[in-house]
Amino acid sequence: MPSFVPKPYTWGKMTLISPETYFFLCDFIDMSNKLPDATKLGALLAELHRISKSPTGKFGFFMSTCHGKVPQAVDWDPSWTSFFLKLLGQALKQDLENNGPWLALEKISDRVMSAVIPRLLGALEAEGRSVKPSLIHGDLWEGNIGTEFETGNLLIFDAASYYAHSEMEIGMWRCERHRIRAKVYKREYLRNVTISEPADEWDDRNRIYCVKMNLVHSAHHTNDIVRQTSFEDMCFLIKKYAPWSPEELDDLGFADEFAKAVEDAKLH
Repeated sequence: MPSFVPKPYTWGKMTLISPETYFFLCDFIDMSNKLPDATKLGALLAELHRISKSPTGKFGFFMSTCHGKVPQAVDWDPSWTSFFLKLLGQALKQDLENNGPWLALEKISDRVMSAVIPRLLGALEAEGRSVKPSLIHGDLWEGNIGTEFETGNLLIFDAASYYAHSEMEIGMWRCERHRIRAKVYKREYLRNVTISEPADEWDDRNRIYCVKMNLVHSAHHTNDIVRQTSFEDMCFLIKKYAPWSPEELDDLGFADEFAKAVEDAKLH
């Protein structure tokens, strides 16, 4: 879909010794930064996900990619569940490095990694089901989408691409900081795709995919509210898919905090 991106020409390393610097050259497009047309975007994005084909048949990418300034764990993996565990684990590590330790978050994320994700995403690959690796943009908020003034065409840029479960793309559209979280964008995208089974768990998958997006944002911005949002969303998913007993919660030492987080997550 060459018309969906500015045409690239070349990239390389500059002769500047310090700091190490690279360049990338593509077409200059005179474009508006207004919110994109939801109908056009939904159709184009669905087509990209539908026609793209992983060169290995696996999830990942042939080279390291970055979400913002941080590298992503995108080594090839035949299993979406296994791939996402590594992707989220890297985001958690980057968040802890930027924001420092938070014992409750670490215990919550351990539970999510060991029990919630194998159950929630594992269901996509159970009972004969499979997940198609689709090429995604990976950082698709309104700031990375433009509308060309001359033609009205939509273009996407500044990607953090890899081959993924297509639903991963719109995890970004749940983030409260983005205007593209308006319901019309999800609705128009979903009109053009078949929701993966189990379809009744779609919103919970969207929630865990958003956790990855928010943790990467947190890794860029110290003490941002999205760290708390990620904590709340993970608590919500634990309550639903891998609950602790009341005794176990008491032993962990944050039963009240956990209960409040579950309730607060319902507002996301």
